[in-house]
Amino acid sequence: MARSSAQIRPEDRTRLASDGSRPPRAAPQRPSSLRLWLRRRRPLLRPMLFGAAGLAAVGAIAVGVSAMQPAGRFAWLSEAFAEQAATAGFTVGDIVVRGQQNTPKELIRAAIGVSRGDPLLAFSPTQVKERLESIAWIERAEVQRHLSGNILIEIHERKPFAIWQHGGEFAVVDRDGRVVTADTLDAFGPLPLLVGEGADRLGPRLYDSLKLEPEVQQRVQALVLISQRRWNLRLYNGADVLLPEGHEEAAIHRLAELQKSSALLDRPVLAIDMRLPDRLVVRQQPGAEPAPEPSRGRRGSSRG
Repeated sequence: MARSSAQIRPEDRTRLASDGSRPPRAAPQRPSSLRLWLRRRRPLLRPMLFGAAGLAAVGAIAVGVSAMQPAGRFAWLSEAFAEQAATAGFTVGDIVVRGQQNTPKELIRAAIGVSRGDPLLAFSPTQVKERLESIAWIERAEVQRHLSGNILIEIHERKPFAIWQHGGEFAVVDRDGRVVTADTLDAFGPLPLLVGEGADRLGPRLYDSLKLEPEVQQRVQALVLISQRRWNLRLYNGADVLLPEGHEEAAIHRLAELQKSSALLDRPVLAIDMRLPDRLVVRQQPGAEPAPEPSRGRRGSSRG
């Protein structure tokens, strides 16, 4: 309830009498330049916002339909959205590929499938990753697409391990036995030579045993797998060393000891048969000096 005039305090009457009117209002402030700019462009901003929202909605629908039927009859929808996005400035910029050494560049370009200026949203990182990893040289690929338009691709190549000879053909393989190329075999430096069916998969284990005995390794030209179960070492002088099945490492160690004591691998022999656990059989070339017999103690201590 409003106060009556009798209830107004004396100090209130004095203040009202001195003012004589209501307190003055603050002077209106001029709108900021940003607000004035927004006011002038309000008729244009609203259609732009509605257009962006509609484009986003169509894009979401296109992505959902493409996920359900990536190669189906609705593929035109995602393509149309990509073209609309390209007109709005979403295009491919720089394409950066890292890690390429042996993979042919033309295969990488074909797997990427886009070039500078193409619609950015038509580029699928998942599909490009699958196409890159289908290339024999590439073990793993990482593909990133940025809204700035740049595409970053990191590839991890398989490392050439050996040259595999089988059926009269030669190919470079990695440690897993995967063929990476059958061309330019001499472009990767000296590689072990694996011969025979299955040698591409089983060769790394025998090669690791050879690396433990450098005196033997440097005289070996090829690792030959016999019937996919037993190995021969083909020496540079043409001799064959027949290794026992399942005891290759012990036999190679024994061979290294014989090389140190009697230079057996440097003698003109046709074959050195180590398949029997209690004896060593050396087949001499015709007219060659007989090879020295290994000592009994050394032979007994090296049985595998």
